[in-house]
Amino acid sequence: MRNSFFSRFAPKEPKFFSMLQQLSDVLQAASGLLVEALEHSAPGERQSYYHLIKEKEREGDAITHRIFDELGTTFITPFDREDIHRLASHIDDVIDEINSSVKRIALYNPRPIGEAGKELARLIDEEAKLICLAMGELERFRKNPAPLLEHCIRLHDIENRADDIYEEFTIRLFKYETDFVEIIKIKEIMHELEKTTDVAEYVGKILRSFVVKYA
Repeated sequence: MRNSFFSRFAPKEPKFFSMLQQLSDVLQAASGLLVEALEHSAPGERQSYYHLIKEKEREGDAITHRIFDELGTTFITPFDREDIHRLASHIDDVIDEINSSVKRIALYNPRPIGEAGKELARLIDEEAKLICLAMGELERFRKNPAPLLEHCIRLHDIENRADDIYEEFTIRLFKYETDFVEIIKIKEIMHELEKTTDVAEYVGKILRSFVVKYA
């Protein structure tokens, strides 16, 4: 529910901006580890990166739960509570998807991940950086929404590029791969990576709704 007319003139608690920034910083750290993880093919190395990203996933969960707790006890919030809740929840979802991707790599231990998979990881990392930049715009986008909207547009463009990479990869996989077990492994991993780009792009859609609602 929209805050009351009076609340628009009351001081608003700024702590949510810093907590959302912290959450996006964790996302960026996890995405950077994902890029590194795909450069390694030894089972032990894959397990190590899975554990590192799992720690980031737990950090993200802790920050998200703290945001939810603060929403329940803070009188005046900078945006409607459900909007902050939705934004934090979906940023956390991106971290969860990164964790899910690297978990599958560690469990399935496929052949070395090819260039298409590495490119998807780099795109996820680009999206994470854009989300991090977008969080820095939340305190000022009411005066100038253009930078925030530009980040949202770029998130959309990256997701479209990821779709193209995934489609091209799938065509080549079924055309040239003869090992059925390997097809199942890598197809599921690539699907999870592509899904991560979708979830990140949805954060951009939420931010676009902020511009419509609050700018």
